[in-house]
Amino acid sequence: MKKAVVLVSGGLDSATVLALAKEEGYTTYALSFDYGQRHRAELQAAKMIAKAFNAAEHHVVQFSLQHFQGCALTDENTDVPDYQGDGDIPVTYVPARNTIFLSFAMGWAEVLGAQTIMIGASSVDYSGYPDCRPEYFDAFQQMANLATKAGVEGDPLKIVAPLMHLSKAETIQAGIAAGVDYTLTVSCYQADEQGRACGRCDSCVLRKKGFEEAGVVDPTRYVKC
Repeated sequence: MKKAVVLVSGGLDSATVLALAKEEGYTTYALSFDYGQRHRAELQAAKMIAKAFNAAEHHVVQFSLQHFQGCALTDENTDVPDYQGDGDIPVTYVPARNTIFLSFAMGWAEVLGAQTIMIGASSVDYSGYPDCRPEYFDAFQQMANLATKAGVEGDPLKIVAPLMHLSKAETIQAGIAAGVDYTLTVSCYQADEQGRACGRCDSCVLRKKGFEEAGVVDPTRYVKC
């Protein structure tokens, strides 16, 4: 039995990765994080997605990054900007977020005897976060195999990002083929309590573009202005 810890945020990308993991025959263990993010509706979406794909377990780890001032996702005094697309790292970047998430996943994977961690990062249609690049994941995998009993004893851990080189449109097409219901997902950085999206932030704009380019009707629920 091959096991994978899958990071499930509740968004489009992580739902696709969970579906692909199941399709590849993994027993999946879904891991989500309540870190004080303003778009907390994604946690309910994560719960539904984990259930839809029959994850063996789904855990939500709770901690707070709200004391990191200046990040629009955790600091209520910092506004989520509209999509810029200028190549700069936006204020929605959360310092060390993927490193923290992967560290929890690494620990759980070792407890479970899972050799794979899967994450929905992409270096194609994304916001330019430094911890979404292939070289970052290569470095984390090397660290994980130096830091764990399993790695030291010759049972190496793999960090797999199956969407890394896919556009958002290609991700959506892969997800539909794997049975993802994207109405369950919440991607917006400032989704309201009902999971309705703003339609203007980085995540919303890239998501809308993906559905358009994939030739698929966008099922996202938007706040009516």
